[in-house]
Amino acid sequence: MINFIPTKWSSKGTIALAISAILLGSCTNNLDQQAGVLETNVTTEEVADNTNELIGKTVTIRSTPIRKLGPSTFTIADKQFFSAKPILVVNTSGKTFTLPTDPNTPIQVTGPVRNFVIADINRDYNLGLDPNLYKEYETQPAIIAQSIALAPKPGELTTNPQLYYGKNLAVTGEVENIRNANSFTLDEDKLFGGQDLLVIRATTPKGTVNEGEKVAVTGVLRPFIVAELEREYNLKWDLTLQKQLEAEYRNKPVLVATEVYPSAIPQ
Repeated sequence: MINFIPTKWSSKGTIALAISAILLGSCTNNLDQQAGVLETNVTTEEVADNTNELIGKTVTIRSTPIRKLGPSTFTIADKQFFSAKPILVVNTSGKTFTLPTDPNTPIQVTGPVRNFVIADINRDYNLGLDPNLYKEYETQPAIIAQSIALAPKPGELTTNPQLYYGKNLAVTGEVENIRNANSFTLDEDKLFGGQDLLVIRATTPKGTVNEGEKVAVTGVLRPFIVAELEREYNLKWDLTLQKQLEAEYRNKPVLVATEVYPSAIPQ
């Protein structure tokens, strides 16, 4: 199993202590600086209901974008909770993030919770937010996002890879077919009609995964071109495995992972 901090579920089954801060190394948001920071996976409902407990804590939310307010702000809410109040997200990552065109595509946001005071936000992050646009959010809980990624299902990636190539992704799924220490597939929910997603670990694995284990993977989607992958990541595949993977996945999508860790998101 992957080495990780034991999870602790709330009564709603959604809060868990996860592992180190995530999302894609040098590809996104200077996250190396966040390594080793504990995160709490929460819902927007929990941020609204338990704000005082979460203030100052780094949280990760996997949720649905609701409304774009400005170039660096938008709201998210959990559609499964009809009463969930939208939570303001302020993108302080320094990277532009475009909300998905499909309103049902979730996104993953990581950052500390704080009460939104626009004067403080503009002072601390120099975003130049217009006070008139944020009156209803003043003193309300917000997530100061240090990293943001699209969070589609594996089958969405294999069915429509062109929509996701080159983008930073946070994908959850069940490990199905382990090829070697640094490659496996994520099982696809057949409702989407797509194929299982091949995952290649771009860095030296910090632990092993087992078939049937539910994991979260962060990385970048790209076409499977074996020569490029071996050259860029020094994968050292044996010839038999290389030929097998090339026959099955040539020019199909592959998720090049920078982090693989136990999923705290119920599947």
